[in-house]
Amino acid sequence: MKFIPWSSNNDQCLVKSGRPFIKMHGLRNDFIIVDARRIPFKPSVDEIKRICDRREGVGGDELLIVEPPSSSDASNNITAFVRIINTDGREVEACGNASRCVGWLLMQERRVESLVFRTLGGKLKCQLKGEKSVSVSMGRLRTAWHEIPLSKEIDSLHLGISAGKLHDPVGMNIGNPHAVFFVNDIDKIDLETYGPELQHHSIFPQEANIGVAQMIDAHTMKLAVWERPGALTTACGSGACAAVGAALRRGLTDQRAVSVIMPAGNLKIEINENDEATMTGPVEICYSGYLP
Repeated sequence: MKFIPWSSNNDQCLVKSGRPFIKMHGLRNDFIIVDARRIPFKPSVDEIKRICDRREGVGGDELLIVEPPSSSDASNNITAFVRIINTDGREVEACGNASRCVGWLLMQERRVESLVFRTLGGKLKCQLKGEKSVSVSMGRLRTAWHEIPLSKEIDSLHLGISAGKLHDPVGMNIGNPHAVFFVNDIDKIDLETYGPELQHHSIFPQEANIGVAQMIDAHTMKLAVWERPGALTTACGSGACAAVGAALRRGLTDQRAVSVIMPAGNLKIEINENDEATMTGPVEICYSGYLP
């Protein structure tokens, strides 16, 4: 299949047809990716909402804007700065599935098998693990109350909040805030009912992604995630990292490599002795085109 070049090297395409984009997904978590390394792209909140709208625009879970690295980053072989923007126009620090997609695209462009780019959450190292499989070093899992952040000083291992059948989550941050609840039967949890209430709980000044996890065995868990800005996602890479980190902290597993099963498929999550998470999973191209 032939795709419109996503890079904006051909300035005339912006005049004649609009700005090129590529649509990709990682486990059905889908993204609109725009190259702004040569020609800046600063859409308004209303434009972002329209682009991400599945009826009026291209449609996607997030808009990703690839920008040139800072001069200091470029001198340290950091490839790009990637802005990850939610459908409500809020720029967020991290998204694991998005990072795999952008990493794959940049590696294909450069014909390399590893590279580093930066987001608001910090530097991310990507490595090709197969034709369309990518691992991303997501950084350190942060557990201090002010790092998550929480609205008050509290033990992040037991946040003590609840909604319906969900009780006492673990608080984590892996570029964005997460609360992970552990249950015995994930299929009996209506996360669409309780997710919005928990996302906006007063203990989370920046809101939080809400995960519900069930340990199948020491090597395997099932996971569902209600994501900011307010949606039940088919997969969440940062949420999977947070869930495995939370299981380790709670003593529910002693394994540092865990397969995380989500509605759209599986991710492999590894947590090293320094609490640094690496996520490995698939990527796919959907199609390409021009933004109107």
